[in-house]
Amino acid sequence: MAGAGGPAAPQGTLPAGRSRVGTPLIAGGRAPGSRSGVEPRTMPRRHRLEPGPTTCELTNTAHLDPSPEHQQGSAMGTPDTDLRTPNEDGFGDGISTVSGSRNPLQPPDTSSEEPFTTYFDSKIPIPEDETHSCFSFRKLWAFTGPGFLMSIAYLDPGNIESDLQSGAVAGFKLLWVLLLATVIGLLLQRLAARLGVVTGLHLAEVCHRQYQKVPRIILWLMVELAIIGSDMQEVIGSAIAINLLSMGKIPLWGGVLITIADTFVFLFLDKYGLRKLEAFFGFLITIMALTFGYEYVTVKPDQEQLLKGLFIPYCQNCGTPQLEQAVGIVGAVIMPHNMYLHSALVKSRQVNRANKKEVREANKYFFIESCIALFVSFIINIFVVTVFAEAFFDKTNADVHEVCANTSSPHSSLFPSDNQTLQVDIYKGGVVLGCYFGPAALYIWAIGILAAGQSSTMTGTYSGQFVMEGFLNLRWSRFARVLLTRSIAITPTLFVAIFQDVEHLTGMNDFLNVLMSLQLPFALIPVLTFTSLPSVMNDFANGLFWKIGGGVVILLICSINMYFVVAYVMSLNHLGLYIGAALLSVVYLSFVAYLTWLCLIALGVSFLACGKTQQLGFAMRPELFLLNNVDADSVVAR
Repeated sequence: MAGAGGPAAPQGTLPAGRSRVGTPLIAGGRAPGSRSGVEPRTMPRRHRLEPGPTTCELTNTAHLDPSPEHQQGSAMGTPDTDLRTPNEDGFGDGISTVSGSRNPLQPPDTSSEEPFTTYFDSKIPIPEDETHSCFSFRKLWAFTGPGFLMSIAYLDPGNIESDLQSGAVAGFKLLWVLLLATVIGLLLQRLAARLGVVTGLHLAEVCHRQYQKVPRIILWLMVELAIIGSDMQEVIGSAIAINLLSMGKIPLWGGVLITIADTFVFLFLDKYGLRKLEAFFGFLITIMALTFGYEYVTVKPDQEQLLKGLFIPYCQNCGTPQLEQAVGIVGAVIMPHNMYLHSALVKSRQVNRANKKEVREANKYFFIESCIALFVSFIINIFVVTVFAEAFFDKTNADVHEVCANTSSPHSSLFPSDNQTLQVDIYKGGVVLGCYFGPAALYIWAIGILAAGQSSTMTGTYSGQFVMEGFLNLRWSRFARVLLTRSIAITPTLFVAIFQDVEHLTGMNDFLNVLMSLQLPFALIPVLTFTSLPSVMNDFANGLFWKIGGGVVILLICSINMYFVVAYVMSLNHLGLYIGAALLSVVYLSFVAYLTWLCLIALGVSFLACGKTQQLGFAMRPELFLLNNVDADSVVAR
């Protein structure tokens, strides 16, 4: 590939200071993926690459030698080997692309320790398809996988509970909110995926390199809180499903222990191949579609009401409960840790990021796959909302108690014989289905919840690993990383399960929903910030439409979730809690304002930088030099 503004080099020759696929060479003429003193092998463009360790740095006084012997860069080309920029807290006069004795993200020597990999022990090659230049099903199939793993966050037990409560409280009236939230989620996931494809780094890694030390540690803690809150809901959802399937013989804490054990087993499925792991997740999604689809066919919701609720953005005779439920839908659908997860999952495909055409192609196919995956998850959510809207909207506790008592259900005591509106969660929802539609409906519901909880628990664990590795740059063995990230989320869940009754989890779920709502800005603001920086995204930075649209959408989502948080705090009716919440809100809003300030600078509001962006917020060296058009002889002292 020719350098920026320069003519194309003749075939078989290399421009000065360039490797064969356009990756800038480091000092000494080696490409970042080649081993010192070893003649590189020539490999096909899409072949899996195993770059070895590199010990080098490019200082502000280092100039690349364009002599012929230094033009013999690695023919491996390193489609997935990146010249990555670590974050340094000090300030210098030049730009350093590699610091210390080794790039923090380069894998260590495989002869001495386990490769630094999570989920990426292998990368999926992308087939060439010369006969279909615009669209190829073969290529779409090769890119299929990350989007479906990402979509599981839209099907976790927290979402399922939000769906059934929406149907029971508002009927079909809030389906349009679910549709809108899913579309917004898709657009935000697009930004996260593009960041991973273009830079070769996931969101946590970019945050580690771009933010100063203190902000990035705070950011890591906030994201970990979101993952813990989500994981608690997912594990407890699985435990409730096990409790229902065992007819109450396995207590909630026993279900938690079972979930922990089988999660560890399933997490090592990728040892047998990445495609097998993705197929397993596809199998779990299929189970959810079949089980919740069975409930849909059994209940037979009114199709006319379904279409009205889906396409008419109006909620007739809706009050505060319906408004809070609408806010809850948005908070349940858009999960903060999912931004970090999706930006990492797309790295599992073999993409030559020195080739703009391949990067555009990867962005296109990942977006198509995300559309398909979120459409499937949306249909499954529709199943749940409409089942409870048709069968249990406007029902009272007395209505359900009478039906359960007539069917000799052992759970009839869950519903007092009064005229209060029926309130359900994933546990009571299964019981109510069993009372009205028979035991088969209850057990099939429990199977669907188990699939949702197990799949989302696994992806939540991957999120925790990516976030911890990216923010802290951990170099632990695979088992140690899984054990630590799993323990952080599981320990509080196990205590809750031991001391909390299975029938009384709604209050805790409300708290966890508030916790995750508070963490949303710490995923949405960074992803918009970095995808808008040309120094990070090169030619793939957000345009004006995406900058304005993304900013408005993120402001809207954060405002909606703040309303949800305030409503929750006000419902506590305790002066001490009000004072504590006020003090915490000052710290919280200050940090959100800091991230927002940096985001506005990235969006082009340059007067806010006051000419000192690097000293006030971003690292001194924001350039990643990950794409083409960066000649080696231009990477010099500035």
